[in-house]
This record gives sequence, structure tokens and C-alpha cells, in this order.
Amino acid sequence: MTLRTPDRHRGRDRSRTLDRSRTLDRDRHPRRRPALLAALAAAAVLLSGCSAADGGHDRSGGTASESRRRSDGGNPAPAAPGGTDRSTDKGEHRGEGEEDGRRDDAPPADYLSTFALDVDTASYGYARRTLADGSLPDPATVRPEEFVNSFRQDYRQPDGNGFSVTVDGARTGSADWSLMRVGLATRSGRGPSERQPAALTFVVDISGSMAEPGRLDLVRRSLDLMTDRLRGDDSVAVVAFSDKAETRLPMTRLDGNRGRVHRVVAGLRPTDSTNVEAGITRGYDTAVEGLRTGATNRVVLLSDALANTGATSADTLLARIDGARRDHGITLFGVGVGSDYGDAFMERLVDKGDGHTVYVSDEEEARRVFCDELPAQVELRARDAKAQVSFDPRNVERFRLIGYDDRRVADDSFRDDSVDGGEVGPGHTVTALYAVRLRPGAAGHVATATVRWLDPGSRAPHEESGRVEAAALTGGGWEQAAPRFQVTAAAAYLASELRERSGGWEPVPGAVGLDRLSEITGRLAARTEDPEVRQLSEAVRQADRLLG
Repeated sequence: MTLRTPDRHRGRDRSRTLDRSRTLDRDRHPRRRPALLAALAAAAVLLSGCSAADGGHDRSGGTASESRRRSDGGNPAPAAPGGTDRSTDKGEHRGEGEEDGRRDDAPPADYLSTFALDVDTASYGYARRTLADGSLPDPATVRPEEFVNSFRQDYRQPDGNGFSVTVDGARTGSADWSLMRVGLATRSGRGPSERQPAALTFVVDISGSMAEPGRLDLVRRSLDLMTDRLRGDDSVAVVAFSDKAETRLPMTRLDGNRGRVHRVVAGLRPTDSTNVEAGITRGYDTAVEGLRTGATNRVVLLSDALANTGATSADTLLARIDGARRDHGITLFGVGVGSDYGDAFMERLVDKGDGHTVYVSDEEEARRVFCDELPAQVELRARDAKAQVSFDPRNVERFRLIGYDDRRVADDSFRDDSVDGGEVGPGHTVTALYAVRLRPGAAGHVATATVRWLDPGSRAPHEESGRVEAAALTGGGWEQAAPRFQVTAAAAYLASELRERSGGWEPVPGAVGLDRLSEITGRLAARTEDPEVRQLSEAVRQADRLLG
């Protein structure tokens, strides 16, 4: 089954399709690519904030990765099939060695992989909760990229806005197959006192299904945490919805009003059915009425997303969410709760609202989300960010992007800045994992990864690139790689095991089985002393027990 979300942006393929792989013809002649695009500029956007993040360094070494920045170009996208130049209508200049806007050294289009960046983690959080409850998650809710992106990385951080690019890899146990990791990182946020103020509208589900322990009670504790965390010049509003919606608190500055907010939160009690349409509509109306110029304006939806009255399909709400984003710069942050959770419904809403989703199952996770992740999202480091990986046909026989099924972008839309990308805040890392089959005797350049984004203020386009050599992908097995690489691979293998139960999913090459994966993650948990890696190890052990 294919689920498509209507999108006003050309080139963005949001089809929830089966993961694709490409087998490449060694004797295919490279197609040509167009010249560099001139830098574009557009209207300013509103968003600022703070967050803590872990720094790090580039562990790939000289053979694995090297980065470079450009403000108005990079490795030009190749021409369309048949050699048609796909971007000469942009009025770009032609560089040295180019003729008619084309070059002879670009890879064929089939050697490209392009996607919008994604920092969602809800799929992994919900899977972990489901496994802990003694059940297997629905394979349709398993998005491997959200498993991979749920863990801290130690990528080098850039000096300013935008990204650093790290590319590294390791061999798998399958002949000629390697895992290649593309790691992107943004700089940590400024201190809380330095960011612009926030105007947050909390839209809270108080339907009967939220009465289950770990739902509305957890939401109330989370909102109390957030209220105490925000600055006095920040503003909040509270909208509650069940079968209908009402504004419990209009947009109110916190200075001198924290007690009032806490009382409103304490009065949230479960009632009737779930009318998400009413909640979203009233929430956005309240956000627009309380819009603050010069502040970050955001709607925060807290729900199990189990709509059973009003509009129960996301389609009818997408236009309202998209309109508020385009007209007022209001974005959407989704927080999912509950053992029975409408994952696909929430994801589609937030995807349209240029935000991201998280899943919260306990107070520890609530503290992380509301004290760290949500404040980090008050500021943007990059807008409409997309990545494109160009594989060298001389050394690569086949490659496959693990996940990102509904974030794929047409290759020739990489430098089309009207095509929607991802919004990324400070201190974030984004990881994409590829399975790569090298040709026998492969040596030298394997791939170049380029990330393109718009500056949050000026909307000027920027790019950063990193490359990886064959030696980095063939030098050692993934079980002997750096610990954070091992965690990335283990998360992908767990997602693959959970996803392939329904058929139609090609397992990630080199899978070791859940029993062996349990041993590996247990060792990693002890070595890293990271609670999130310990939770991964527990999830693998639970999946192994349930799958037998």
C-alpha cells in the first residue's frame, strides 16, 4: 500500500514506499551535470533559542572524510537522463571546463541519493515502549532513520550556522557489502538568556483515551517542567480538546504568571472522545491571535493521536497547518504518548508543520524532551535542509539508503530551494546510513555527501560536503568500529528485524541476528555508560525474546 501526502512543494516524494536499492551498470557512461547555481536570497524567518549538545570530533580520519563549505554552490547535480540540463533555467554561471552548462565527470543520475533531513525519533520511542509492554510494534510504524537518529553522536560541530559533514564506514559480514554513515551536525545553541523569546501554544488532548496512566498525567508533569524551564519573557497558551476544544489560557507572558499556568495545567482532566480537528483548529487560531513579532511562534501538540470524531484523517488538517506555517511562520512540534498511539497520523501532521515528533513514555523522557529538545527547537540553525550523496560508479556496484522512505527528494530538486527540506535546530545531529556494495578491487573515492540549507535569517543558500574513500569502508568490521558507529549500525539492524516481519522489506546486509545483536549492544552499554544505549540493549533483548 502506498500512502501519499499532498504537498505544495514540487519534487518532494512523500510516498511511504518500500526501501529501494539500485543495481548499477559498470559500463554505463556518466551523464553530464549543470553549472553552479548563483546564491539565492529571500525573506527572513523567525526562530531562535537554546539547547545543550555534545561536541565531538571527526573520527573518520583523512581517508574517511574531508569537508569544505560553499555559500553558492558545490558539486553540481548531474543532468537528467538523456543529458538534459535540469537547472539551466536558474540563470547560473558556468564554471571552468564546462560547455553548455554540462560537465563530463559527473556520475549518472542512478548514482545519486537525495533526501530531506529528518530529526524525528518517535518511531523508535514508540517501538521501545511497545517492546517493554511485551508486544511487537506494527512493522508499518518502524522507520529505521528514526531509530538511527535517536542516539548521541560525536560528530565535529561547525563554527557557525549550518552543518559539519562526516562520512565514514565499516565492513559487514556479507561479501562486498559495507555500511556507510553520513553524519551531519549543527553548532550548539546560545545560552537561554541570549535567544529570542518564544510564544508556545500547547494543544492538549484530554479525551477519554488519555486517562490511561502514562498519558495525561505525564503530559501535566511535562507541562509543569516546561513552564518552570522557560524564561519570564516567553509566552504560553493552553488549548484543551476532547469532543470539542476550548482555550484554557490565552497567550500569556510567564513573568509573574507561572502560578496561573500551573493551575491551568492542574485542571486538565480526561473527558470524552478525541476530536483532533477541533484541537488543531482552535490551537492555531489561538497561536495566530497571540502571534508575537520577533519571537518563535510554535504549536505543541500533546496527544495519543487516536482521532475518533471530527476529521479523523490528517488530510483535512494539512491545509490549516501549512497555511499557518507559510503566512505566520508558526511551526508544529508533536509529542506522542500512550501505549496505543496514532503514529502515522501524528507524523503527517507534523511533517506538514515543518516540525518534528518525539514519543514520551516516562518522566525521564519527558524531562529530556521538555527541558532539552523542545527548548533547542526554539532556534533554527538551518532551514529547508536537504542532503545528496553522489556515488562513484567506478567503485560502487550497488547502494541502498536505510529508511527515509517518505523523505526522498527528486535528485534534480536538490538545489531547487522551493522544494521543502527539513528544519534543524542547534546541537542536533542527523545520521543517514547506507548499505554499499563495492566492486572487486575498489580503491579511492567512493562517495561525496553534500548538505544544502538556507540560512534561517537571510535565506541565503549554503552547502557543505564530505567524502569517503574505499579504505574507510573495507578496513575493518562494524563490530570493531568506533562505539558510536556500532550503536548506529545496531539501531539499524534492530529496525530491520522489526520491519521485515511483514514482508516486502529487504533486510540490511550483514545482519547478525538478534541474539548476537543483544551481546553487542550489552557490551556497548557497558563501554559507553550511556543510558540510551542501555535502553537500546534492553529493546534488542526484548525483541529477541518475542521473536523467538
